[in-house]
Amino acid sequence: MRTFEIKYLLLFTFLVALSGKVNAQAFGFGCLGFVGGYGGYSIQMYKPVGLNNYIGVFNKNRSDSLSEPMGEFGNVKGYRVGVNLFRANLSGLILTFKGFYQSLVEKKSAQIHYTNSGNSSVTYEIDIRGWGAGIDLGTTITGALSWKVIDAAVHFNKVNFKTTTNKPGGQTSYLNYSTDKASIGYSIGTGFILEIIDEYISLEGLAGYSVFSIDTVQLSDGTQLTLNENSSAPMKDFISSGGFNAVIQLNIGFPF
Repeated sequence: MRTFEIKYLLLFTFLVALSGKVNAQAFGFGCLGFVGGYGGYSIQMYKPVGLNNYIGVFNKNRSDSLSEPMGEFGNVKGYRVGVNLFRANLSGLILTFKGFYQSLVEKKSAQIHYTNSGNSSVTYEIDIRGWGAGIDLGTTITGALSWKVIDAAVHFNKVNFKTTTNKPGGQTSYLNYSTDKASIGYSIGTGFILEIIDEYISLEGLAGYSVFSIDTVQLSDGTQLTLNENSSAPMKDFISSGGFNAVIQLNIGFPF
């Protein structure tokens, strides 16, 4: 586990413990009135302008030998797990505080044919991992259905960009570019919660928009990813902006 992840895991654990002691009696603990944990599937769209320009040059440089060109990036998928720290009923509106961790990945590959030496492949992978903390404000529609009027969160993301080149003859080379520090972003959305087992299990869907950006990525020695293969200038706007995001998750409550 990376130092970044360990640091925020410790902070996250401390907040959960503190919330359990301070807020359980005052607010009613958990998303269902109990200790609330959740896990689910997450999709995040984004605009990697710098990276996709890099890929455009990559494909152009190999236009005569590509049997499968490298595709453009723009949609990471993965998982999200978290804890609902506490909730408060404010005159019929339910206010919930939560924390979560998510890991999102997107991968693309290109196949290159060399007439004399055989085939090779190049794989690019974006890995976005990070912690988040947020609030949501909801209201009950029916006994089994609730509307999350607004869901807002702050995100602390680390990004890795991994390249793998499989050369003719079985040689493989790896490079791992990453951000030098966590990038701070935010998201806002809305959604619904369907009770499956009252106060114990519910299914939640969330859709919204995320704002974040990554300017540059670099190797462990500080070497930055260049503008393209034909340039020595560092790339800017590796990820220029975020976009639509959606999460579907299962909430589980435990008596506290």
